[in-house]
Amino acid sequence: MIVILNSLIPVFLVIALGAVIKRIGFLGDELWAPLDKLTYYVFFPALLLHTLAKADLATFDVWPMAYALWAGLFSMVAILMLLYRFGNLTGQQFSSVFQGAARWNGFVALAAIGQLYGPEGVTLAAVSFAVLVPTVNILSVLILTRYAGDTPAGMGTVLKLLSKNPLILACAAGIILNVTGIRLPGPLAPTAQILGQAALTIGLIAIGAGLRLDHALQTKGIVFLTSGLKLILMPVLMALWCHLFDVTGMARLVVLLCGSVPGATSSYILARQLGGDATLMASLITGSTIMAAITMPLILYIFA
Repeated sequence: MIVILNSLIPVFLVIALGAVIKRIGFLGDELWAPLDKLTYYVFFPALLLHTLAKADLATFDVWPMAYALWAGLFSMVAILMLLYRFGNLTGQQFSSVFQGAARWNGFVALAAIGQLYGPEGVTLAAVSFAVLVPTVNILSVLILTRYAGDTPAGMGTVLKLLSKNPLILACAAGIILNVTGIRLPGPLAPTAQILGQAALTIGLIAIGAGLRLDHALQTKGIVFLTSGLKLILMPVLMALWCHLFDVTGMARLVVLLCGSVPGATSSYILARQLGGDATLMASLITGSTIMAAITMPLILYIFA
């Protein structure tokens, strides 16, 4: 347990630093929105591209791990659809709850995996990126365009949005470069690496700066529900599917960690772009991030 705490505490301390910087007004409120945009469109795509392009997956049987990740995700999707069918959430609220429970924070995941499991863990994290990032972004766009607005968007609009999603494009490019053996030639690899390193530090600080505790307290019922789904039920589902697909060792630990991280901050950007409840989305991100500081060590201690 001490090893887990020593590895995860620095991640949450950087997030806390971001909250302090924002609260004391050290950099001014006008900085954060452009910084979020830069991270979403430049730094994080570069991190995905570099991680996927350079990953040496030849020594791993990645398919059982991929199946467990997909199965865990789609199990959660099924539960969320039942929640909407039999619950009393509005379409806008449901679109935010969906993102809050289904999407995962890649910044927290990669930082924690690097701290806990080193280069081998980061290599396996590339599998998680390749599996989850495109899938969950496609699902989020579909849910937002179907439920957030008064009129569902047409398939042409959905495809156009997906074709412009920087995270999907970065994953696709990284996978193609890896499979073809091209990788990132010449100076492109270190360039992407530098930008990716910025993504982790700035991304974690921006998570802290984006915490909205007052909003979270106002909608605490939905926040606790969504956080319970994301931080407790999701890793349990992942552990179950790892057992069924015989995913063991380091791969199982990485799957569990990816399942236990809080919701993605990019969910707020997507909600704002596509007409979702952005204020509720900020509350859900805040709640899951704060509670993850407690649940992540416990989940890893119980299931590891």
